[in-house]
Amino acid sequence: MARILIVEDAQELLSLVAGFFESKGSFDVDTASDGNTALNLIGSNDYDIAILDIMLPGASGFDVCKALRSKSKCPIVFLTALANESNILKGYEIGADEYMVKPFSLKVLYAKCLALLNRTDTGLQKEIVLECSGIKLYPMRMEVEAEGKKIILAPKEYFLLKVLMENKGMVLGRERLLDLVWGIGFDGSDRVVDNHIKKLRKNLGKPGEAIKTVIGGGYKIV
Repeated sequence: MARILIVEDAQELLSLVAGFFESKGSFDVDTASDGNTALNLIGSNDYDIAILDIMLPGASGFDVCKALRSKSKCPIVFLTALANESNILKGYEIGADEYMVKPFSLKVLYAKCLALLNRTDTGLQKEIVLECSGIKLYPMRMEVEAEGKKIILAPKEYFLLKVLMENKGMVLGRERLLDLVWGIGFDGSDRVVDNHIKKLRKNLGKPGEAIKTVIGGGYKIV
């Protein structure tokens, strides 16, 4: 699991971004709403990646970036409302790997962070692990553990579990699961999802109880 620092002074946005990353089960998230707190966190912790706002109470995001870069080669993403060229260039000059301007897409931000981690010697080189209720899924190895024991799953069961864990807590309808796992245009009954869910639960044992049926909705993992 990669450790990420998210620094943002707007509390609602901070909670939104942190919650999104936490929901994926792939990140251990630390947050700060001002620059000085961020500097203290950097001084006492090691991070695999950081997302920084620039305009912050106390030390600026640029100051935080410099401090982090002085001790780490981890990827740094600026997420800011400052869209002028001089700030963008300064961000890259002091060590940022990516510069995103608000408003932004959470999914794109998440994808950029995964891509950056995949290209570094930190973070995903340790391998991101999706975790939920005693289940661990290793995307890079395509392996699954339940309560510490390796579980052998058929390919469709594996990808079904992966989709559920990537969308932890969200209800996914049968049609959506068919599109994501069997492919758009699959010519078959959506009951194939029910059959594979049944097999998946059985193979996972007790942790499989985390896969919940939502009447009239579909399935989710909690």
